[in-house]
Amino acid sequence: MILFIKLLLAHLLGDFIWQPNSWVSHKEAKKHKSIYLYLHILLHGVLAAILAGEIQFIPYAAFIAITHGFIDLIKLNFQTKKTKRTWFIADQIAHILILIGVVLIYKNEPITLHGFGNQFWILVTGILFITKPTSIFIKTIISIWNPESQNSNQDNSLANAGNYIGILERLFVFCFILTGHFEAIGFLLAAKSIFRFGDLKEAKDRKLTEYVLIGTLISFGTAIVTGLIVHGLLQLL
Repeated sequence: MILFIKLLLAHLLGDFIWQPNSWVSHKEAKKHKSIYLYLHILLHGVLAAILAGEIQFIPYAAFIAITHGFIDLIKLNFQTKKTKRTWFIADQIAHILILIGVVLIYKNEPITLHGFGNQFWILVTGILFITKPTSIFIKTIISIWNPESQNSNQDNSLANAGNYIGILERLFVFCFILTGHFEAIGFLLAAKSIFRFGDLKEAKDRKLTEYVLIGTLISFGTAIVTGLIVHGLLQLL
């Protein structure tokens, strides 16, 4: 289980945290000719090898990197603007299945790096997942709707404020679950609803209201499920 957690952490770092948007755009434009595609592949291999923590795992890390690049190439060559959302989901599922397969095949139990226990890896992976990766997942899932209101003034909004608010609210929910303060989640959701109510009422846009509601529920739901999973895993150790 800990090996899978570490490989999942490596995947989150390589696919979301340490992959700039400029890399993604260049890969989509140049496909197999993009130098960033091969840097991306190399990054995944290095991260998997380092986090696994054993020399014997290096061939498996190389396998993860090669299959990751192959899956990405398929997505880059076959996705269109209309199917980008579907290919993103299929791409992530394929990567996770590869990691599961490697874990099932690999026999040795990875050593613990730098004296950190298994709880550290579980907590870090859970926290990292509900930050930028979850923001990208939510944005991709609700990308089929276009709620932009002609009455809304985007100039009055801080740059990327919605993204940071979403990350912060998920981190709060995650902490509330780990500390057993489930009632605080309701207060947080109510507080956000009160602050949002004025903007949505002024916009008078039902689509925008539904869009915000769906995004908020997915955000809170993801944080709750992640928190419960992490809490359960920590209880097993």
